[in-house]
Amino acid sequence: MRRKIIAGNWKMNKLRSEAVELVKGLIPLVADVRDVDIVVCPVYVSLSTVYDLIKDTNIALGAQDCFWEEKGAYTGEVSAPMLKDVGASYVVIGHSERRQYFGETDEWVNKKTRAALKAGLTPIVCVGERLEEREVGRTIDVISRQLEGGFAGFDKGQIGGCVIAYEPVWAIGTGKTATPEQAQEVHSFIRGWLKDNYGEEVADKVRIQYGGSVKPANARSLLTQPDIDGALVGGASLKAEDFAEIVKAAIV
Repeated sequence: MRRKIIAGNWKMNKLRSEAVELVKGLIPLVADVRDVDIVVCPVYVSLSTVYDLIKDTNIALGAQDCFWEEKGAYTGEVSAPMLKDVGASYVVIGHSERRQYFGETDEWVNKKTRAALKAGLTPIVCVGERLEEREVGRTIDVISRQLEGGFAGFDKGQIGGCVIAYEPVWAIGTGKTATPEQAQEVHSFIRGWLKDNYGEEVADKVRIQYGGSVKPANARSLLTQPDIDGALVGGASLKAEDFAEIVKAAIV
């Protein structure tokens, strides 16, 4: 059985003092959870501060993006080894907001994912369709393109070291959520794509998260679907009590 993973993407929220308050509130709420991987992804400037608070707990540190080069003249960028150096274990790559606002391409996702793996990080690689793409029946085409581009040239070992997050763009921050059946349908497709391209062993191993307005009220119905192995949580991760409830909903 695949171990569930719940990651909180704080996006561009929380000053350092607020990050400290949030994490200090979260730690005791999930201290007894042993069968779920718990990840928090604050902004870059809070990574080190948050790591100092969680390093001896059952909560892991993640970042929201990385660059594909290790160092150099890339003003404003942060490399995967730098994230590893401040205590990160995970990094979100290819989030729809990165694609939408910053022109992130599947080729960039591929390069960033390779860099993350090389640095010893676990990439959480995001895929998902826009509302207009779903409405015209192109969901599977879009997901296929993103998977094929994002993982082009990857071997079994590389893709086996990744987490995939399915985030329908129309459900991110909108309050809309894919029904458990809609989410499961796409997760099942992704699992099948992994099987067709990398074999059953890899398909059974790789964890696929759902993201898109996950809340305490809908978490369990999503997380009990057979191919949904966790959640990438946005707004609800900014409240310790709500995030803790989602984590506990993942306990089998």
